[in-house]
Amino acid sequence: MQVLEILDQLVAFPSVSCTSNLDISAWVRDFLSQRGFECEWLEYRDAQGVAKASIAARRGSGHGGFAYFAHTDVVPATTWEGSELGPWKLQRREGRAYGRGACDMKGSLACFLAALDLVDLDRLRRPLFVVVTADEEIGYGGAIHVQRHSRIYRQLVQQRACGLIGEPTCLQVVHAHKGSYGFVAISRGRAAHSSTREGINANWAMIPFLQEMKAIYDETEADPGWQDTRFDPPTVSWNLGINDHTAATNITAPQSIATVYFRPMPGQDAEKLLERARQAAQRLGLEFRVTARFAPFYRDPDSPFMRTLLEQTGQAEPRTVCYGTDACIFTDIESLAVLGPGDIAQAHTADEWISLEQLSCRHRIVRKIDRKVLWVSLLS
Repeated sequence: MQVLEILDQLVAFPSVSCTSNLDISAWVRDFLSQRGFECEWLEYRDAQGVAKASIAARRGSGHGGFAYFAHTDVVPATTWEGSELGPWKLQRREGRAYGRGACDMKGSLACFLAALDLVDLDRLRRPLFVVVTADEEIGYGGAIHVQRHSRIYRQLVQQRACGLIGEPTCLQVVHAHKGSYGFVAISRGRAAHSSTREGINANWAMIPFLQEMKAIYDETEADPGWQDTRFDPPTVSWNLGINDHTAATNITAPQSIATVYFRPMPGQDAEKLLERARQAAQRLGLEFRVTARFAPFYRDPDSPFMRTLLEQTGQAEPRTVCYGTDACIFTDIESLAVLGPGDIAQAHTADEWISLEQLSCRHRIVRKIDRKVLWVSLLS
């Protein structure tokens, strides 16, 4: 099958993270099974009870090998403006392919699946692994489930397979990305008409906590110890949200909710910032809950695997990115990089698209890398 033919079918699945992805996962499983892969169906239910599934697949035997990683979930498309056909119908025009997930990251998955039909898989001398997860967009739930429960994943780790996370990087080799930490602090009050003495406005108790959050923000923006010039922006991006969910201005707010999300970089002790926020909340009598705790991804830019990727893609040095990927979960894979078609600036937008040139280049790069990194290692 051709890349765009596969991408058209993948985009047609409205696999928004809050809904089940069983149908698209079954399609990927069947595609791989028809090409002789042993497939592992890894089904679970998320915190809301929605059924999700990831796929881990293997073809070939022996030590080493290669693993490709992707995810099937996408962000919502409620404000879609990409085409009159809607977000779930791939449309091509002016050198672009529009559709929700076309960039992040069904385009990459389509390239890899299409590449499987370009070689004689019966000649494999080492294993080829494929892992396609659920819930990457909302906390890496599928990757966590795979890491904990997949027999095939444990095999690829034990056999020291090298791997690529196919997220959009403009086809640049990425050796590191920021982590993801988040927490919620809640102040409780009592709702009443604001003209009476009956209410307790929860926002007043929240103000001292917000002052502490502002102090941490100022510190991370100014202190070189919380910065890393290998990234852009070079800070942890301490991001604050505030909401009391009160319907009218004449009601005392019964709750005040502050959310913070920040992105630590390799070598930084994110737990220090988390503990500082926790202690501030406890001191002020606020509820406190950690919502995300995912470490940064980092691999040696001078490793043999990274240098091989750079050589085959014609690049001098690997780069870093500020967004997260499943790589922060698959930390037990020694030789791992992020590399995929598409620009992250086009992901999650109201007119998400990927350039046909990137798809074409990715397809050629997949074939080139596969010949030098994958197929040579697998067939020799």
